[in-house]
Amino acid sequence: METNASELTKAVLSCLFAALISIGAYIALPLPGTPVPIVLQNLFIIMAAAVLGPGWGFLSVVIYLIFGLVGMPVFSGGTGGIAKFLGPTGGYLVGYLPASFVIGLIADRGKRTFLSLIFAGFAGMTIVYCFGITWIKLSVGLPWGKALASGLIPFLPGDLAKILLAAFLVPRIRAGMDALNTSAND
Repeated sequence: METNASELTKAVLSCLFAALISIGAYIALPLPGTPVPIVLQNLFIIMAAAVLGPGWGFLSVVIYLIFGLVGMPVFSGGTGGIAKFLGPTGGYLVGYLPASFVIGLIADRGKRTFLSLIFAGFAGMTIVYCFGITWIKLSVGLPWGKALASGLIPFLPGDLAKILLAAFLVPRIRAGMDALNTSAND
């Protein structure tokens, strides 16, 4: 059973990660030939889920998506509102929900080792891509080949780098959380 200090730490970090996901969406690089920009929000989604686990990490993403849904400018390009969910990037946004839960589960079960975090990141991004590419195909009317070419291929190198960075940072953040919780419980 977790202590109250640990639960409070996770609640605060869930809100912090929701803010970081929002900031990460502002760091967007448009790519020619695709309606999907390169963003850092998925780095923070991977980290939120891997640091906080499936429940609190999922909550971070829910908070972020609710902020965007009600119109706060937290999506890529400083936009918000339901139109983003209906546009070409909507599938990626929806895919963040199951991805965050799966990343958190794998990270918890894998004891947050470097390899388990890499696997968790790949599993999560695979889910995001499945939702995102399917939505691009349906909403824009692209054939599968073009949907993959515009919604997957250009993003693989950057997402690999984000997964590796998250796998490096997550154990360090967890060590800090553990130290904070230990001192709070003394």
